[in-house]
Amino acid sequence: MSTSKAKSKIQPLSDQEVQQNYSRLQSDLQALAAKIGELEQEADEHGLVLTTLNEALEEEPDRKCFRLVGGVLVERTVKDVVPALQTNRDGIRKVIETLTEQYTTKERDFDNFKRDYNIRAINKA
Repeated sequence: MSTSKAKSKIQPLSDQEVQQNYSRLQSDLQALAAKIGELEQEADEHGLVLTTLNEALEEEPDRKCFRLVGGVLVERTVKDVVPALQTNRDGIRKVIETLTEQYTTKERDFDNFKRDYNIRAINKA
């Protein structure tokens, strides 16, 4: 009985609408995955820079370094740059967590859509 109730909630869509929704959901998942990958790479780069600057912070905190801010290269000291980079890295990680949750939700919706409309991938050999 529960399956018949679940089936009745599905909106009848034409084949073209099903195909469009499938393509849209698939492209949304790909876009989210690409953005997550890009941000993970950026967080890794921040980590590498922080590793290097933490060594400099211990030895010579007033050492000058350069940072690109809004397309402008600015001169700062290591002790000024390290906290800003840590804040940026932490913010990037939070965004990654949020996007990962969105990806999981979208993936679940996509799987439900495929199940509801009995969609199976065709393997081209």
